Amino acid sequence: MASTPLTLRAYSAAASALELIAPFALRQRALRGKEDRDRIGERLGHAVKPRPAGQLVWIHGASVGECMAVLPLIGKLLDTENRSVLVTSGTVTSAQLMAQRLPQRAFHQFAPLDTPASVARFLDHWQPDIGLFVDSEIWPNTLASAKARGIPLALINGRMSARSFAGWRYAPRTAGAILSLYDVCLAQDDDTAARLRTLGAKNVLMSGSLKADAPPLPADADKLASLLAAIGARPVFLASSTHAGEDEIILSAHDALRGEFPELLTIIAPRHPERGSEIALLCGARAAVRRAEGREPDRNAAIYIADTIGELGLFYRVVPFALIGGSLIPHGGQNPLEPAHLGCAVLAGPHTANFAQAYDVILAAQGAGRVSTNGEVVALAGRLLNQPDDARIMGKAASDAAASLSGAVERTRLAIESLLASHART
Repeated sequence: MASTPLTLRAYSAAASALELIAPFALRQRALRGKEDRDRIGERLGHAVKPRPAGQLVWIHGASVGECMAVLPLIGKLLDTENRSVLVTSGTVTSAQLMAQRLPQRAFHQFAPLDTPASVARFLDHWQPDIGLFVDSEIWPNTLASAKARGIPLALINGRMSARSFAGWRYAPRTAGAILSLYDVCLAQDDDTAARLRTLGAKNVLMSGSLKADAPPLPADADKLASLLAAIGARPVFLASSTHAGEDEIILSAHDALRGEFPELLTIIAPRHPERGSEIALLCGARAAVRRAEGREPDRNAAIYIADTIGELGLFYRVVPFALIGGSLIPHGGQNPLEPAHLGCAVLAGPHTANFAQAYDVILAAQGAGRVSTNGEVVALAGRLLNQPDDARIMGKAASDAAASLSGAVERTRLAIESLLASHART
């Protein structure tokens, strides 16, 4: 179409050309653990389940964080009878977690590749009554194909960083063409709302972050008791959801802290558990133990690598404070609301744009927590290890601050129901 920007026409043509090699590429990814080889067909739009009768709400999130964020919303949406929820994502880890966490009448499928044929097969089979895309999920072919079929579309829990906004400013027609496909955009914060409006989104509301309404991360009671027994009275320093480039900083801080706390146990929980062996190599001569090997930290362990899936709730329950990964490097910071909901004080580096509002509110309430250098990490962690009452006070402040940000689930639910009702009348 003449009105379609050249960039999107080129993207669609390239995606069509890639359809011939997509099965081979997916099989290669499966060999590396990046795809579920038994479910590759889903990535090509081939369904393995029948469409349930009644209304079907389709929710798409990229990975674990987005899928976990929508669980409370899914529960609210399923209060309506004769309604089911289809959750799609693109990672093996998210599929595993959704299999454990989704309630009755909700189910997971892998998202189709953003190629015309894969998307068409997916939509032909599922015929969703609405499509909800979480955070910053923008797939041009998927959105355009759904819109052409009259499916109402919403961006929920919308997030756009200053960096992403700057990039989209170089392609304003492309950004406007894509964002105008959404019937409504629900933004996490005012900054995101303003950026979406500037780029051409036509109906933008500020709903807040769904992650602020998420229930506390779960923990198996027996595993928690076992871990606490293994740790005993040792002081513990936790770095959670770490990324490559951060572990060296944490290990250096561990070495400095050990001078004052010779029994210190440092727990490193990588954002991507498959990095466990890499972190073990970085530990060098330090005594390291990996949870993925079925081990718990014995008295000789200096570093405990928590390289398993879905167990962060365990570790936030055994420490009074945690350094949140993704914030020591220019990644943007991982979710600080998860530890805060469990009364765990938050320490963070300078890079927190992914959850800017949550970090600002939590750190302001705590009165401390921002650490920009290795020396600042050591100083604040050392203070909190020496003064556990300070850590508990900060943890309570973090918990109260996280609670103050709640309400997004209900605001999002109301917007979705309104969108469904308006399209039912047309």
